[in-house]
Amino acid sequence: MMIAITLGLFVLLTAMGLLLSAKMGYVMQDQNAYIHETGRYATEVVSRSVRQAGYENWNSGTIPLQTADNFSANVMGMDAMTLKKTSAGLDGATATDVVNGSDVLALRFYGESTDGEVGAILNCAGLSVAAPASVQTAEQERGWSIFFVAKDSAGEPELRCKYQSKTSWNADAIARGVESFQVLYGIDADGDGQPDQFLNADDIDELDNHLLLAGENAIVRARDKNRKTAWKKVRTIKFSLLVRGSQNARDDTLANEYNLFGNDYSNAHGYKDKGVRVREDVLPEASRNRIRKIFTHTIQLRNDAAGNGA
Repeated sequence: MMIAITLGLFVLLTAMGLLLSAKMGYVMQDQNAYIHETGRYATEVVSRSVRQAGYENWNSGTIPLQTADNFSANVMGMDAMTLKKTSAGLDGATATDVVNGSDVLALRFYGESTDGEVGAILNCAGLSVAAPASVQTAEQERGWSIFFVAKDSAGEPELRCKYQSKTSWNADAIARGVESFQVLYGIDADGDGQPDQFLNADDIDELDNHLLLAGENAIVRARDKNRKTAWKKVRTIKFSLLVRGSQNARDDTLANEYNLFGNDYSNAHGYKDKGVRVREDVLPEASRNRIRKIFTHTIQLRNDAAGNGA
């Protein structure tokens, strides 16, 4: 009887081990599929909005509203910042509760309207954007697609799309589990139409801080800054997402290091560009055992003639 009990326990333990191993394998496959689906979808949504930046409706039968040289840039960004859901545009940006130094990317474009009907130009939330009512309101009524990272009510980080509806501002989740969203901007310094260097948002703002502005008051000087800003020299946008799974699926040593733009960039700029290097050992303990993957994409802006290259 003792021998039978021993053999039975051995068989039971072996079966339990096989069951746990099979479950772990299933969880890893499921989490890998989840991460790839999330990363691909988030990349597609951001990429589509980037390509739309600076759009003007040249398909209409009349000359479309165009982006004047003293309008604000069609591409703007912020380093290591997050936004409030209901504040207008980039107002109320804060460095408090930023998730792993994630960036903000803001894109502007014209909508479409034909015979009083809104056209097929959509913002990042999938809502149609109407054309401005008049030339006088053209700058203010351009559409917005703004991307940033924040935590939901359960503390899970998510990539959000901020947009303006007919009545208010709001922000919706695009992808859950985005631990870092980083953006670099390809600047055309010599005017040949090709990017000469990639800078982060703080670097571009620093270039603007050295502009010599003309004008007798703040409003006129702001218009002059819009004409000269380095943001209108952006020709390419490179963004990177660090996406994690929805549950723990690892039991290895938690010592990975994720360099969203590569190790060389992190070594050269990581000290000032927060979030481009994320180490697992400094992440919240409850989420360290999750699978993670980096998704990186580079996009050439299509609509330079619509204001980015003013």
